[in-house]
Amino acid sequence: MGAQAAFFDLDRTLLGGSSTPAINEALFEVGVSSRRSIPGQGLMMGFYNLLGETVPSMVLARAAALTARNKQVEHVRQAAELAAERLSRDVLPYARSLIELHKAEGRMVVLATTTPEVLVTPLAERLGFDAVVATKWAISADRHGVDRFTGGVDGGFVWSVGKLKAARQWAAANSVDLSTSWAYSDSVYDIPLMESVGHPVAVNPDLRLLAAATLQRWPILHLDAPAGVPKLLGAEPLDLVKLLTPRTAFPYARFDLGGLEHIPRRGPAIVVANHRSYFDVVVLARTVFEAGRHPRGMAKKELFDAPVIGSLFRAAGAICVDRAAGADQAFEEAEQALRAGELLIVTPQGTIPRGEAFFDPKLRGKTGAARLAAATGAPVIPLGLWGTEHVWPRSSRLPNVTQVLHPPTVRARVGPPVTGLTGEDMVADTETIMSAIAAQLPPEAAIPRIPTAEELARTIPANVDPASVE
Repeated sequence: MGAQAAFFDLDRTLLGGSSTPAINEALFEVGVSSRRSIPGQGLMMGFYNLLGETVPSMVLARAAALTARNKQVEHVRQAAELAAERLSRDVLPYARSLIELHKAEGRMVVLATTTPEVLVTPLAERLGFDAVVATKWAISADRHGVDRFTGGVDGGFVWSVGKLKAARQWAAANSVDLSTSWAYSDSVYDIPLMESVGHPVAVNPDLRLLAAATLQRWPILHLDAPAGVPKLLGAEPLDLVKLLTPRTAFPYARFDLGGLEHIPRRGPAIVVANHRSYFDVVVLARTVFEAGRHPRGMAKKELFDAPVIGSLFRAAGAICVDRAAGADQAFEEAEQALRAGELLIVTPQGTIPRGEAFFDPKLRGKTGAARLAAATGAPVIPLGLWGTEHVWPRSSRLPNVTQVLHPPTVRARVGPPVTGLTGEDMVADTETIMSAIAAQLPPEAAIPRIPTAEELARTIPANVDPASVE
């Protein structure tokens, strides 16, 4: 058995759209081309980004070699370096970790794309690829010994069956067994290559590949979202949730949200919050949605095992915490999400405090958030929740939806990023984090008091004997 490899397409697979605009801009900036565009090119690019490859778009790609005729190879390479710097910032969030996973498991990673080799090699090097399988523009030295492109193609056009042929040639030269290898692509025209490998994976598939992948039961991924999150025409379930759950969808609660400017509009962040009610999920989601982000959370395995709710949690990109098996897997997934630039919601208390602990002004938490911050460098954003228990107390199996005439106010305050974390002493850092959360609560939260028997009863789950709670 030969070695294994993982072949990755570029446009709409590793990147969210086409690499052409960035490459064209770089070619212009180094003086290789003008800004003049081919008539209809902008419309075709928009169509391509939305629906994927078409035969006309590939005709244009094939003709691109002619536009490079007589251009100096060195100048085009300079443009490719410039384009790579920009395109590397547009690589989809979960693409790098997938590439690294294959490398860690001993496979060669190969960028397999129709885009000319000279234009994508610098990007491939930045991403850690071992090889590039791509269309090669023919080169010839002029009478001064300067390498220039001839306007032709050296070898075949690396697209569809041509990509399969090029991949087979590369695999044979590198003792790679395609039947045990992987291929990732968005395009129906890459089916020949995908059918030749043992592990085909459709990534952000066009509608035709989506149908084929569904029929053949190939895995379907979207590298701008966690594994298991489905997408259709660029939208994921959380987009629908955001649309269908405005504040007005909860007439039995009045929302008082503040400090949303402290939530970063992009990049990794750990939003840490106290836990008072099952309704906290709604308030946290609305807060993050209104700050312009998608919330990724962590949930107990019991919720993932539930017939309907479990599927919803997976579709939302939530991370399963299996306490019986240990938290290592959940921690690794959370770390991966943060490195991909996600916003992660963590409730350090782990669960809603019961009995007198619910009324304790001093918040106590587990060290998970502090460990994630130390491992990833992501900022920790404190969020204080208050009043959610008046909508859905822990003693109730359902929220109180009858309070539409006099809805209780649920309050969420977001503070600036936590400062003073050591990155070494997780216990001390957790105390700092919990103090930052407490600082976002109203003044009354800091006043010790003796709760009534009725208040204590509301903190106990319906299926738990109150006498068993200390």
